[in-house]
Order: sequence, then structure tokens, then C-alpha cells
Amino acid sequence: MSDTIRITWLGHSTFRIQSANGKMLLIDPWTRGNPACPDAEKQTGPLDAMLITHGHFDHIGDAVETARQAKPTAVVAIYETTAWLERKGVENCVGMNKGGTVEVAPGISATMVYADHSCGILDDGQIIYGGDPCGYVIEFENGKRVYHAGDTNVFGDMKLIGQLYRPDIALLPIGGLYTMSSREAALAIKLLAVKRVIPMHHSTFPALTGTPEGLRAATKEIRGLQIIDLKPGESTEL
Repeated sequence: MSDTIRITWLGHSTFRIQSANGKMLLIDPWTRGNPACPDAEKQTGPLDAMLITHGHFDHIGDAVETARQAKPTAVVAIYETTAWLERKGVENCVGMNKGGTVEVAPGISATMVYADHSCGILDDGQIIYGGDPCGYVIEFENGKRVYHAGDTNVFGDMKLIGQLYRPDIALLPIGGLYTMSSREAALAIKLLAVKRVIPMHHSTFPALTGTPEGLRAATKEIRGLQIIDLKPGESTEL
């Protein structure tokens, strides 16, 4: 068994994470329609678990097809979103809510945490209720913890996430308009007290103007902070 976790950014908010013992997780399945996702990554291989932060198209757009093809043994989302997925024929759904923790693969647990955003699912031209948006703190077999914030603005209880779960790395949106920008993300980093950050939800569309360079400028006074500026398809190890 390897002692490292491999985190691959597939563009926007979509990440593939290979655990220390080779389990595969996909967060926010949007690859085929994602203009930032490399062509070689648009078709997802077998998965052990799929986690969804909320029901907007740019986070759930390929969930149904990916679940059919990749056959994860756990498809995790807030309860109302899993109810919608089940109606679409998705199997192995695990509906939960904020504060809950579930085992998504042997030795790997996911805790659902708060996110400050909205969560409507576009279904046949209508927006239907998808429950609340969320983030996840995922703890892996080697004890490392990854915080995927989902789409969110900064909120004061990020300090509680930091205190309770002590993530080793945070995946934070910085694009602005629909989520926090670098200014708010800089405060989020301080509240979380995290020292490794991967910026996400940026550069996919012209309207998302936040950049990793802007985040670096906004956090230059935070000692020991590592901003990991991945390009879509690139990976880092934890």
C-alpha cells in the first residue's frame, strides 16, 4: 500500500482522488460537458465512490451517466439530491446531511459540512429543490484529511471546520460571481488554519475572474502557506 494520496484536478470543481490503497473517488462529476476538462479525462474509469456537493449543472451534470458507467459502490450527496438521482436510476445512493459521517470505501470516511450557496437542480427545463449545498471533509486510510468546500462564500464557521477536522489540504473556490473570490478565500484560509490550498472553480468561463495569482497576492502575509496552482489534468500528492 502506498502512503500517499493523489489528487487530480479535472477542471472547475471536479477532482479525482486516489487513496493510499488505490481506491478511486470522484468529487462533483462534471467532465464530459466541462470545457476545462482534458479530453483524455472526460470518460471516467471505475470508481469506488462519487461525492456531490450540490445540484447545479456544473457539479452534477454527468452524475447519472458516470454512475451508470463507473458503478461506484457509494454515491454520496445531501438527501434530497440522492432522491433525485435515484429517480434517474442511479444505484448505491447514500443520502445524508450536514454533520453526518459515512464510510464511502474501506478505511475512507466523508463528513458533510456547511457551504454558503444555493442548490437547485435543472430538470427538464425546470429548477427543482435539491436540498442544501455542502462541502466534505474526507479522511483517508493514512489519516490525511482533504476538505472540498464545494461552491461557497466564506463563513465564520470555517473556523469550526478547521478546529474539528484539521484538514491537511483545502480545495477552495476563488472565481468570484457565483462563489467567493480571492479576497474572501484569503480569509477562509485563515479561519481554516490550513497550509496547503488548491484553488478551484476558476478560469472555466470568462465570468470567473479570480486567479491563483490573485489568491497568492491576497495571502502573501500568511507564513508557510502553499498555493498549489494545478492545471486541469495535473495532480499533487498528499
